[in-house]
Amino acid sequence: MSARWILCLAVILTVLGPATAAAELRWVGCGISKKAFMGALAAAYQERTGTLITLEGGGATRGVREVAAGQADLGGSCRHKLLVDEETGANLIPIGWDALVAIVHPDNPVSDITTADLEAVMTGSLVDWQALGGPAGAIALAVRQGRISGVGRMARELIFKDPDAAFSPDAAVFRSSGPVEQFVESEPLAIALTGISSARKRAVKVLSIDGAPPTYENVASGTYGLFRPLYLVVGTDPSPDVARFVAFAKGREGQRIIRDQGTVTLRDGASLWPRYRETMRQARQVGNF
Repeated sequence: MSARWILCLAVILTVLGPATAAAELRWVGCGISKKAFMGALAAAYQERTGTLITLEGGGATRGVREVAAGQADLGGSCRHKLLVDEETGANLIPIGWDALVAIVHPDNPVSDITTADLEAVMTGSLVDWQALGGPAGAIALAVRQGRISGVGRMARELIFKDPDAAFSPDAAVFRSSGPVEQFVESEPLAIALTGISSARKRAVKVLSIDGAPPTYENVASGTYGLFRPLYLVVGTDPSPDVARFVAFAKGREGQRIIRDQGTVTLRDGASLWPRYRETMRQARQVGNF
């Protein structure tokens, strides 16, 4: 978020003070954020202010582009803004930190995977669980549809350092992260990538990567390497009601709620920014932006 936007937000809140009448806001976007903490955040805000925030999923791209087009008040995104016309009207405001995780069925004996093996699984060059110390059987890879979804885009940038990387053509493809997670819950030989913020609320097994489990502490410190920011999305001229909610989400109470849901707060993940920016720089040198 730019310094100018922060100043505008401060002026709005100072001049207008607390809301005087209940409002209704529409939030759309990242299903991982929706499931992980937006429900709790919206409920707490409604109790405090009377403002109803309706929540719709649909993915990070929807969250960015519907807000940019003025079709929604707020959005959620687990990827950065792309340099395309459809997203120029959106401002992305960091609200916490998530991590990409590899998930498998709870009965799968595999507990750890290396980054190199994960790349091989995702591209389809490693196809049997025995190669990973698991049971004999073909790996059932599930992926999120599209290359610019929150999980799809960030997986390509964080793991492959290439936003144009191709995943296995044999993977089962789903329209959103929720069905991907549900597939892994029911398929003993499945593996998929999703966000830790929602995976912890599913009946799945989350793998360590390169020996590091994605605990709160490991994500916050960067010991677990596949971390990414989570964003609230607002338009270029957000309403006072939107500005108030953003201030709540970034403030002490909102950040406590986010922490209570197991998501890394802005303060706890503050040291991650230099490494994250370097990873994005590397990806941009390789990919087509």
